Amino acid sequence: MEDELIDTDSLSLERKSKLPGKGFFYPDSLDEERREERAVEALEGAEAVIVTDSDADGLGCVALIREVYDAALDVVPFEEDLRERLADEDDTDDGEADEEREESPVALLPSGPHSFEEDLGYVAEYLEAGTDVFVCDISTDAFEYVEDDLRTIVERAGSFRWFDHHQWDEGVEAAVRDLGIDLVVGDSEEECSTDVTLRSLEYDFPERFTELARVTRDHDLWLKEDERSDDVADYAYWTDAEEYVAVVGAYGVDLPEPVVEYITERRVEKELLIEKAVERAEAHEVGDWRVGVTYGRCSQNEVAEALRGQGMDAAVIVKPAGSASIRGSEGFRRAHEVAGQVNGGGHPQAAGCKPDVYDDMLDYAHHWTTEGAATKRVILAAFERVAEDAAADREGGTDGDGTDGDEPAE
Repeated sequence: MEDELIDTDSLSLERKSKLPGKGFFYPDSLDEERREERAVEALEGAEAVIVTDSDADGLGCVALIREVYDAALDVVPFEEDLRERLADEDDTDDGEADEEREESPVALLPSGPHSFEEDLGYVAEYLEAGTDVFVCDISTDAFEYVEDDLRTIVERAGSFRWFDHHQWDEGVEAAVRDLGIDLVVGDSEEECSTDVTLRSLEYDFPERFTELARVTRDHDLWLKEDERSDDVADYAYWTDAEEYVAVVGAYGVDLPEPVVEYITERRVEKELLIEKAVERAEAHEVGDWRVGVTYGRCSQNEVAEALRGQGMDAAVIVKPAGSASIRGSEGFRRAHEVAGQVNGGGHPQAAGCKPDVYDDMLDYAHHWTTEGAATKRVILAAFERVAEDAAADREGGTDGDGTDGDEPAE
């Protein structure tokens, strides 16, 4: 297959918005092989290792931990590389890591909900005795899937600390702690994982890290009170994880000029893709809720905000790669319940999932040409079931969290 067929940067905006990025078309086996190689390289000789979600919140935790270990990378090479990318108008590189770049003694293993078990397995297999281990901004819903690896890591690690803010099953939380892991779980409606890490590490952090946590929280909890929170979120999404960690570790949220210029350039296309997704949205009445459902390669939070502005209680953004983001509002705080029924999870007002409806590439072809029709049906059916549960809760005199239905939950 010719490279041009999967290089969506050469497509019109309309077609680009309907297809996944070219990384989607690489077989998982090749990606897994490279991930394992990188894990082995990172773990060799490391003083500590951090397995974290690769968004701004997870990477903010890395910046804090490296500060404690005096293991931050020099930011100058990253700034020079960024200036070179800006100068090359034809360069579409999103900040892929330079293989010759200096490595921190505090290794970073970017992960996520769908690869966490695999990444944890690499740590269990290749961790050198006495290495400190951190897990940040990731939870696990099924203890049995990670139990063996966690036991192995606990036996081998110098220490094992886990900082998170997602909603945990009480049994899973207790089981993790029973292994001897120092697990700190913050209130998902009050703290981001960077907040949790900041207050859990015994260290006198410079003010820039306190501000980094606050601004990261502003975006991660979708408070939208500080315009800089969009900057850090976009930058973390668009660039290499090591670059992001180095830059915010050195500057906090006062991003340097080349980073600001880079974000500004990337936002032109971002806003156009958001507009496409909002234009495609359709409203559905489910129970007492209006649910806006759309499809496209876009920034889901901004699309959800636009749909809320159109009177939607919840928003579903189906992505070309097959996953979907579910966003709620003050009138809909059951996003995690919907996602939990379709192979996902998250927070009451922000969750994600990937319905199991893709058996082969023909299913994906149908997904792209119908703008996610099958995935939309599955998620709307999940909304219907949650609406039935909500109605049953009201009839039983509760609002779904054990509180009296006539009084607001605290």
